[in-house]
Amino acid sequence: MKNLQPQSVWSHFATLCAIPRSSLHEAALREHLIAWAEARGIVAMVDDAGNLILRKPASPGGEAKPGVILQGHLDMVCQSNAGTVHDFERDAINAVVRDGWVIAENTTLGADNGIGVALALAALEEPGLLHPAMEVLLTINEESGMDGARGLAVGTMHGTTLINLDTEEWGHFYLGCAGGVDVEVSHTCAQEEVPPDMAILRFDVSGLRGGHSGIDIHLGRGNAIKLLAEALRDLSAHTDVRLIEMKGGSARNAIPREAFAVCALPIAAVSGIDAWVEHRLMAWRERFAQADANVSFRYELDELPLGQAIHAAERDRMLAFIDVAANGVSQMSDDFPGVVDTSDNLGVVSMTQGAFRATFKVRSLQDARADTLADKLVSRADSYGLRAWKDGAYPGWTPNPSSALLALCQQVYTAQFGQPASLQVIHAGLECGLLAASHPQLDMISFGPDIRGAHAPGECVEIASVERCWILLKAVLRALASVP
Repeated sequence: MKNLQPQSVWSHFATLCAIPRSSLHEAALREHLIAWAEARGIVAMVDDAGNLILRKPASPGGEAKPGVILQGHLDMVCQSNAGTVHDFERDAINAVVRDGWVIAENTTLGADNGIGVALALAALEEPGLLHPAMEVLLTINEESGMDGARGLAVGTMHGTTLINLDTEEWGHFYLGCAGGVDVEVSHTCAQEEVPPDMAILRFDVSGLRGGHSGIDIHLGRGNAIKLLAEALRDLSAHTDVRLIEMKGGSARNAIPREAFAVCALPIAAVSGIDAWVEHRLMAWRERFAQADANVSFRYELDELPLGQAIHAAERDRMLAFIDVAANGVSQMSDDFPGVVDTSDNLGVVSMTQGAFRATFKVRSLQDARADTLADKLVSRADSYGLRAWKDGAYPGWTPNPSSALLALCQQVYTAQFGQPASLQVIHAGLECGLLAASHPQLDMISFGPDIRGAHAPGECVEIASVERCWILLKAVLRALASVP
């Protein structure tokens, strides 16, 4: 990657790939960047929330202009394909260059938001760049709670304009985003001994594409947890199924690609399982022929001791809740054609030794609608005798079409690329809403390169669009330093 252009941006991104940075484990990367900044005379500080803030004075001629903030997040979503051995707290990301893209074939790449961070760092050290006073705000734990943006103290940042570098479609300026809230569900299931005349089977749903639970939620991809619950409900209608363990998904903001369940079945029923599995798989492949054609469903006999399974009534309630709970798009936007307004994603389910837990990610461009959908999920869980509650709410970013920063960026974009950028809102959780709460003076905009498959293995970023982002960012900084 260090041979790609712009070299400074790709060199920083290569460093980010080399240093593990899962959510809540950004300290090693933060310390590396502090040392990098101090070696270049760039002021570095860590606030009480753990965010890294880098400051550089204005270049000659830009001293009187209002300051600008470049913003991104240090952490990344960590997902890997089944069978891939990768420790995200120890191992570097294995990125390769192919057909004009940088890709991680079997894990997430971390271009979300590593490319945005790399662009900001490159701007700090670009020789001869005209810019106003520049601050770079690199937050922590954006992906699993937005803790860094949530904890940013009032008045920490001095600039009046903010460029968020965390969107994933080149040619668009984003001026609004969805807010969100999590719904947590839990239950302690009564258990019973598995009868001795039963066999232990493990069922696996895999091969799904997954993806970002916001920007990919409208694409009709399969949710492995939902499919597995659907299959087990069907099987339990035909034979005695004792549910011992069930797990699926690994992040609330990623569409689940894999799920498994360990069950006990009567030995006499095992002979018919091949045909049943094949029937379910063919039905799914027909249903998802366009969106998720590689879905896989398989089983294997397990040598585990029989042990305990949850009571049949508990099994029925839990599987029914998973099967019928809302998942996917619930409303499209009236104001922005083709943009999802409100959705939810069943991202994680775990049931082991009778302890059941599920996590939903709810998003909406209207905070009240997110709250309403979350309340419905809580009520649905309650109707099945499960405990549920809302957690981790954060506000959306309300669009401001009359933004002075937007007008300036459009002028620069048109001058550089011959046509204006498209204006969009994104059905994903940028940190801009939370940053506006602590710093209401900020005029904000967001842009970024083309990133495909964020939050899923095979994530990739287009090399040419990164170069265009770099050209745009430098031009915008020059304009901010010279605007009357």
